[in-house]
Amino acid sequence: MKHYIKNIFGFACVVLLMACNDDYNGLRHWPEEEQDSTAQKPVVLWIDAAANFPDFANDRSKIVRDLTKAKETGFTDVVVDVRGTTGDVLFQSSVAPQATFMGAWVGGSFQRIERTATWDYLQAFIDEGHELGLRVYASINTMVGGQVSGIGKNGMLFSDESKRDWASMELTANGIMNTLDINDNGARFFNPLHPGAQQFLFDMLKDLAAYSDLDGIILDRGRYDNLGSDFSDLSREKFEEFLGTNVTNWPEDVVTTEMAVSGSLPQELPLYFQDWLAFRAKVIHDFMEKAREIVKGINPETDFGVYVGAWYSSYYGTGANWASPDYKASQDYRWANDRFNATGYADHMDIILMGSYASPDRIYGTGEWTVQGFTLKAKEKIKGDALVIGGPDIGNGNWATTAPDVVNRAIVESVDAAYYAGDGYFLFDMIHLKNKDQWQYVKEGLDNLEDNN
Repeated sequence: MKHYIKNIFGFACVVLLMACNDDYNGLRHWPEEEQDSTAQKPVVLWIDAAANFPDFANDRSKIVRDLTKAKETGFTDVVVDVRGTTGDVLFQSSVAPQATFMGAWVGGSFQRIERTATWDYLQAFIDEGHELGLRVYASINTMVGGQVSGIGKNGMLFSDESKRDWASMELTANGIMNTLDINDNGARFFNPLHPGAQQFLFDMLKDLAAYSDLDGIILDRGRYDNLGSDFSDLSREKFEEFLGTNVTNWPEDVVTTEMAVSGSLPQELPLYFQDWLAFRAKVIHDFMEKAREIVKGINPETDFGVYVGAWYSSYYGTGANWASPDYKASQDYRWANDRFNATGYADHMDIILMGSYASPDRIYGTGEWTVQGFTLKAKEKIKGDALVIGGPDIGNGNWATTAPDVVNRAIVESVDAAYYAGDGYFLFDMIHLKNKDQWQYVKEGLDNLEDNN
C-alpha cells in the first residue's frame, strides 16, 4: 500500500452506518462531517485489453490521447489489462505467448483485431501514464487459458495438447466434462489446483514483476470458474486428503448436478458441501499467498491486489474468499463453516478492486446490490486488511439498456456512493466512457466531492 498509506489514515473510521434497513431509499447516507477529507483517495480506471484493442493495439498516440483524457477527468490510477482470457500476453514474458490478435466488438460485430506493432504494450502505458502523473497497474486474467467466441476457439489450452489436463473439469447436465469439450462461448478456466498451471502462472508473475517501474499488479479471475468446477480426479484426491476420508458418493455428496447447473442451493446441503467450499477457498488462498510472495520477492515496492465481485453472499461458487481471515462467514452464511473462515486472503493484499456492480437505479443503500452497499459490506468483511476501492460497471447489464439521462446521473452519484463507502473510486471500463463520451459525468462526480470538502 506504498502509494496510499499517508492518505488512508484520514479515512480509518470513514463510515458510520445510519439506523436504517438494507433497502435502497434514494437518499444519501453521509452526514456532512463524514465527507471531510485532507487528501485524495485513489480514483481508478480499468482498461480492458480486448475491448480497447482496436484503438491501442498498434497506435501509441491513442494511448496518449486516452490517458490524457483520464487524467483530465480526475483519475489518479489506471489498471491496464495485459493478459486476456485466451492467455496470450501484452508484456514481455519468457513463458507466455505474445498476443498477436484479440476479439473485439467493432461497429456491432465481433471481429479479430490483429496486432502488428512490436513496441512493448505495457511499457508504453507505464511510460505515458507516468509522464502524465498517473499510477499504472497491470492486471492479468489469471486462472484462464482459452476463449470460445465468434472468431473461434483460441488460446494456449486449445493450441497446446500437452496442457489439456490443466483445463477445468466441469460438472454439467451431461456429466463431468473437460471445459475444452463444451461449445458455449466464454473463457476456459484452468483447474486452479493443477501444479503445472500454478507453476506457469508463478513464472509469468515473475516476468510481470520484473517491470521495475510498474506501480502494482492486480489478479483478475483468480478463482474457479463457477460452482460446477473443478471435478477432476486430482481435485477429488486432494479433497479427500483435506477431508480425511473417502467420498463414496461422488460428486453428489459434494455438489449435485442441479446445484452446478442452476447455481442455487437446496434447503438441505450435500454432506460435504461446506468442506468442499472450504477446500476450494484454501486452494485459492494458498495460490494468492504464494503469488504475493513471488511479486514482493522481486519488487517489494510493487502493490499486489485482486479484482473481485462484491456479491460475497453468492461468491462462494468461485472459491475466492476475499474477506479478512478475521471475518467469520459461518456466522452469517449457512454455506460456510469454520474451515472456510480461515481461508480469507485479504491480509495478503495491498489493494482490492471491488466490482460493486449494481444497476444504475441502485446507487445508494446499505445492503448488497447497491453500489454504496456493496462497498460498505466489503469494507466490513475486509476489516482494514487492504484498501477497498469499489465502483460500477457502466456499460453492461442494465447500464447498457437504461435511458442515457438516468445512466449519466448514476455515474455522477456512483462517485460519491463508492468513494465515501470505501477507500476510493473504481470504474469499469474506459471503453464505456469512450463509446458514449461520458467522461464529463465522472468529472462532475469528482468535482462534487471537492465541493463537499
